Amino acid sequence: MTFNGTWKVDRNENYEKFMEQMGINMVKRKLAAHDNLKIIVEQTGDKFHVKESSAFRTLEIDFTLGVTFEYSLADGTELTVSGSWKMEGDMLKGLFTRKDNGKQLTTTRVIQGDELIQSYNYDGVDAKRIFKRG
Repeated sequence: MTFNGTWKVDRNENYEKFMEQMGINMVKRKLAAHDNLKIIVEQTGDKFHVKESSAFRTLEIDFTLGVTFEYSLADGTELTVSGSWKMEGDMLKGLFTRKDNGKQLTTTRVIQGDELIQSYNYDGVDAKRIFKRG
């Protein structure tokens, strides 16, 4: 499975602006931009087990492609979203709705070389977090 492995954040693109659009306060944005996020992905068929470890917390998530679940963002905020992941070719795509305001968050994960590119779109703002295998 392509996504299996340990991934450590290497760099961000427009991530602070994305967090600002999400309504995350300045202090948490500054901290989250340097959270040293590590993701461990274990995929078996259409089932995923993901462990996210950051400076803020450790969270384990189990999901099945196409099945809706709730998730609290890993950046230390209390924002909760509901949605699901699906595969589109080699891309993992998540469509989530914020519980507090009903706005949609789109997240994709794709492997390019030795990097996992996690892209976000929320309310007109795009951002990326690029992870290296580690």
